[in-house]
Amino acid sequence: MNQIPTESVRLLRDVDAYMVPSGDEVKLLAGNLVKITQTLGGNYTVIMNGNMVQIREENVDALGIKIEKKAIESDQNGDVQQQIWDQLKTCYDPEIPVNIVELGLIYDLNIEGPEQNKKVVIKMTLTAPGCGMGPVIAEEVDRKINAVNGVESVSVDLVWEPMWNRDMMSEEAKLELGML
Repeated sequence: MNQIPTESVRLLRDVDAYMVPSGDEVKLLAGNLVKITQTLGGNYTVIMNGNMVQIREENVDALGIKIEKKAIESDQNGDVQQQIWDQLKTCYDPEIPVNIVELGLIYDLNIEGPEQNKKVVIKMTLTAPGCGMGPVIAEEVDRKINAVNGVESVSVDLVWEPMWNRDMMSEEAKLELGML
């Protein structure tokens, strides 16, 4: 993987992205200057003209960054539940440098079915009910869980009860965010 730029970079091509926190899809044009602020879970959060925008992993070449495609970093013959949790830990809120598991956003994970035809149902929430990034984060969860060997289908349900609060975060998340 290339070194991640710490200064502003020019987009090498037009790229689809998502406004943060609204979740609105936008097209950033080649030649625009952006500053990378977060690079977690494969996605890149950038600032452009004072606006925060998320560029998904498959489009980071527009930033001049070459990412090698890698397989899921878990034993494909191992425990499917652990593989799913490992993938959930690669999903991040674009504004918060802590994964959704450590933030306490995953309320329930249910796995049903035979070895190679697992149906996965995930109930998750967001840190704020009005966050427009909810569908974007849920789609990322769906995409990453569907990549696990043996998973046939994924359902990600956004729920609002119980209402998320800071007490749901792990100690690790609180430490990372300077809350301990």
